[in-house]
Formats: sequence, C-alpha cells, structure tokens
Amino acid sequence: MRITRVIERTIKVESKIRNARVDLSEMTATIVAVVTDVIQEGRPVVGYAFNSYGRYACGGPLRERFIPRLLATEPESFLDDEGTNLDPPRILASLLAREKAGGHAERSMALGTLDCALWDIVAKIECCPLYQVLSDRFGTGRSATTVPVYVGGGFYGAEDPVATLRDEVSRWVDAGYRDAKIKAGGVSLDLDRKRIEAALDLLPSGGRLALDLSCAFDAQAGVAFAKDVKPYGLWWLEEPCDPLDYDGYHAVGETGVGIAGGENLFGAREFDNFLRYARLGSNIVLQPDPPLAYGITGLLDILSTAQTHGVPHASIYPHGGNLMSLHAVAGLGLGGVEAYLEQFGVFSGFSHEVRIADGRATLPALPGIGFEAQPALYAVMSDLIR
Repeated sequence: MRITRVIERTIKVESKIRNARVDLSEMTATIVAVVTDVIQEGRPVVGYAFNSYGRYACGGPLRERFIPRLLATEPESFLDDEGTNLDPPRILASLLAREKAGGHAERSMALGTLDCALWDIVAKIECCPLYQVLSDRFGTGRSATTVPVYVGGGFYGAEDPVATLRDEVSRWVDAGYRDAKIKAGGVSLDLDRKRIEAALDLLPSGGRLALDLSCAFDAQAGVAFAKDVKPYGLWWLEEPCDPLDYDGYHAVGETGVGIAGGENLFGAREFDNFLRYARLGSNIVLQPDPPLAYGITGLLDILSTAQTHGVPHASIYPHGGNLMSLHAVAGLGLGGVEAYLEQFGVFSGFSHEVRIADGRATLPALPGIGFEAQPALYAVMSDLIR
C-alpha cells in the first residue's frame, strides 16, 4: 500500500461578504487529493479535503515541503501496526520531524488539510463513514444517528442589513435549524441591537443566538459591548478579542456572558496557553477547526489538552461548518457542529445525505468523509485527478 500522488490546487471561495474585521471577497482555499494504489470497484482510493473557510490557500508549504516529503518516505513507515491501512498520526509525526517547534500557523493548515484527506482514505479502506472509524478508535464505539447543529451567517454587506437578516433567519428556521450565530461588532451598537432583536424574534421557542465578534475589540471595548448585550441572554460571544489577548478574554468573561473561541488557534499548545491564561474556567466553548489545526490528528491532541483543563467534550463545537467537522463531532462525541448554507460557494453546506430537523443533523452513510455526495464541491475535487 502506497501513496502514489498528491495534488493540490488553489481556488477562489467566491464570497462577497464581510465580518467585523475582514472583507472575504478575495478569500481563497486549498483543495487536496491524495491518491493511493488501493483499488476499490476498479478505481484507486482517493482522499479529499480542503482547508476550511476564512483562511487563504496554503499551497506553498504543501508544494515546497510536505508533498515532496510525503512522497519520498518509505511507504511501510506510514502503515498501521497491522500493515492494512494508513496511520495518519504516524504520517503527521514524520512530516513534522524536520520542523522547528512553534510557528504553527505557517504549517498547521497545510498539514491539517493533508491529515483530513488521509483520514478520508482510512475510512474508505475500512468501508465505513469516518465518524464510525473515530468512534471505534477514540470514542464509545456506538454510532450516533444525529448530532446537534447550529447555523452561522448574518454577515455584513447587505444594503438593508436588518431586512436581509430577517429573510436569512427565516430561511434557517424553515430549513430545520433552531440555534444560530450572526456576525456582530462591525457596525454601530444601535444597528447590531436591531439585528440581534430581529434574529431573536424569528428563532423558534428555545432557540439560542450567539454573536461572532471576529476579534473586533480590545479588552475595554469588549467588556463594554458584553455589558450592553448581556440582557439579551445570548448563547455566547465568539472571539471578542485577538486570540492571544488572554487578559482581554478574561475581562470579557468576567461580565458573565458565555465566551467562545479557538478557531484562530492552530495546535494543542496554543489551546493549552489559552485555557491556562485566559482563566475562563467552565465559561468557555472551544471551537478548533480540524483542517486549520493539524487535522483530525491535531484535534485529538486538542481534546486531550482540553480535558486536562476540565473542559468537557460537550463544550467543544468545531469551527468550519463542513463534513470534516461533522464527522469529528459525531465520532468523538462533541457538543455540536455549525453549518454555513450559502456564503462560501461550492464549500457551503453538507452533503445531500445530511438532513436537518429540529436543530439536529443526520449523518452521512458513504465511506470516508463523503464529499462524493456534495456535487458542486466534488466536481472541483475530482477534477484534480483527471
């Protein structure tokens, strides 16, 4: 068993929206295809992945270091102990062997995207969905049937922001979502209040609303904003400050609002520092993004770190809104998964196997991650190997 080819490509995300800090209109992403010599139904097994939303493409490190390093390594060293499948943690460790400590953001996305594609291969070789592989190896071994899901959106950029948001939230509710997250912190407080009230007015009874502040504030401004919106009883405030402003996070958390963060942290050591120095205790929702943070293998390290700080799996909601995160939530028993329905071009949404009802998502049945049932995205991915 060997990896015969690895192909990467940069594509434009096609997203004309913005959050409190970033205009996403120039955003790109990397897609990868990892081809093996394992044949199923007359075709080689191929693993696919992409590097999630909100980051630019990571093709440079892949082309210059990691793909050549992967292809030059003896295939036997990448197999599991039985010699019947790939071993992604072993592969990741090998690819990191010539790397200095630290500097995670420079390489974590490239390696994370590769790692997710390798796990896609592992599950395809085992002929079952990735979440079942993860559950068998690292979870309870019991197959979930649905997982909690919330929908993300409410970006800035519309000519009539309140009316547009009302239309968007109405579509979410009609589609079966109960909980939601919208952007905030990028306009006047008065306008954000109107948007919050519009969303809360349309969510079903018991539905929860979170705000994504996209690192908009310093500590002082974050505290003031948190106090202003606290009466709304929001689910959480996401990334109120720069991800390394631990004192800022602590100060905002002291207001008593729920806090979420982690999508801009790229390894277990960074999560350890965040949990240690932001001093938020149990008042935290962690949001690692697997393909941005050393993949599924990196996520396992992050979960172990969270456990040492007393953060339960139920408080971990992976960022990304894609099939990779959905499998991680289902297989590892995490709190829930987000969904992005229409904002990110071919990357938006889950596969057509996934159904949403009453705030829960069903799970895909195809072996691997199941991008093959996401037609627009799979057309781009499969084109890599033609």
